[in-house]
Amino acid sequence: MQQQLGVAALLSDSALRFPDHVAVVEGETRVTYRQLWDDVLRCAAALRARGVRPGDRVALMLPNIALFPRVYYAIIAAGASVVPIHALLVADEVEFVLRHSDSVLAVSGGPLWPTALAAAEAAGIPVLEADHEHPGEPSAAAHPTAADDIAAILYTSGTTGRPKGARLTHLNLVLNATVCAQDLHELRPEDVVLGCLPLFHSYGQTCAMNAALRAGATLVLMPRFDPADALDLIVREGVSVFMGVPTMFHALAEAASGRTMPSLRLAVSGGAALPVAVLERFETAFGAHVFEGYGLTETSPAATFNQRVLGRRPGTVGHAIRGVEVAVAAADVEARIDLLPVGTVGEVVIRGHNVFAGYLDDPEATAAAIVDGWFRTGDLGVVDEDGFLSIVDRKKDLVIRGGYNVYPREVEEVLARHPAIAQVAVYGAAHEALGEEVHAAVVLRPAPTGTPAPTPEELIAWSREHLGRHKYPRVIRPVDALPLGPTGKILKRALRESLPAAAGNAEH
Repeated sequence: MQQQLGVAALLSDSALRFPDHVAVVEGETRVTYRQLWDDVLRCAAALRARGVRPGDRVALMLPNIALFPRVYYAIIAAGASVVPIHALLVADEVEFVLRHSDSVLAVSGGPLWPTALAAAEAAGIPVLEADHEHPGEPSAAAHPTAADDIAAILYTSGTTGRPKGARLTHLNLVLNATVCAQDLHELRPEDVVLGCLPLFHSYGQTCAMNAALRAGATLVLMPRFDPADALDLIVREGVSVFMGVPTMFHALAEAASGRTMPSLRLAVSGGAALPVAVLERFETAFGAHVFEGYGLTETSPAATFNQRVLGRRPGTVGHAIRGVEVAVAAADVEARIDLLPVGTVGEVVIRGHNVFAGYLDDPEATAAAIVDGWFRTGDLGVVDEDGFLSIVDRKKDLVIRGGYNVYPREVEEVLARHPAIAQVAVYGAAHEALGEEVHAAVVLRPAPTGTPAPTPEELIAWSREHLGRHKYPRVIRPVDALPLGPTGKILKRALRESLPAAAGNAEH
């Protein structure tokens, strides 16, 4: 097998070293490294036969099934850039990604097939249904790649409404996966990693899939996270490493209550702040330390982590990973980076091998995000005297619901299209299980005589049809007027304080 600098080599190298070791488990399906790499090369040949050429972009919309890593690596082995698509998006949202990324082909299957098919037809591109059969000879080798070639384009919504395509290079992804596998998590072939994080997301892709396969470990996939099923998998497959978002830690700690669980070797949390109380309950139940980290799609994603060699401090996100610098800068100075002293709250800024190559076809957004060589995260944080970073707030109004990023402006633009809504403000409200829930305050237009105003339940049902399942507001509250500041800006903090989170469990 030809070895090269690139994401495909993460898998090919392990196939060379551990050919008969199980790489991926999904239900009763067990795929060895030798089988997976052979399947990847056959799938790459099939993609080339359908006209995919080096430098093309190919969209991938699959759940967490064994076909995901096969197609993901096959697209890259064919020399193309993979465009993973969020599994909760509706067809209109998927169509935008297909058009904006200029994808030449979409690959999908299973329950996501109808959405991908509708979106691909609307975008005017072919769509291929993924399956386990790829007749014909495999490609001789993966297409050679350079370090600065674009391996993946991951879409992350922006506060201006439309999602932006973050361009991640082979260097970004290879080094981030390698640092995660070797320096942070010390993964080894005998490890079994529970892959319940969505693989379309940078966290699941890099920290779970790419890092596990880089180390020659076994990745156990869950198409849909369920705490009871996850506990069963942990026992049945001998899972040693769990990676999840805080909502998963909360759910597993609750589900394990009263049960004797096998000890995990390692637990990794990211995607949002993990409450220390949840961390403690999880550690008690599973007998493993939880190492919390921080990162963004634009940083591949790992940027900082609590690390065994540097010490662990619950409530913080640790130190910068190897080869990366993290600092705090003046948040109100946009034209340059003014670094602040230890103990001062400011905007978290990052530079190093993990910083992306910029947003696709958006030089203005790229220039605003990367200043003086530093990536501006938009998050507010503070570094203590021992070098531990704590995230204290968000500069932007980002809502993190169950580990998924929800940008209020995008939701507001959709809700504003409802004929009965005159004004809308979307914000996050604290939620015990999800971290935050999406709420909306709306000012309704006067209803025509004899016509009742829509109820909050009707507005929620309408929004559910027009937004991804992680985005639509579960709580909509009609108000007479939105609170405004002296410049006319909506005061979302006032909304959070006056309209507290609704009681009860939210739908996942």
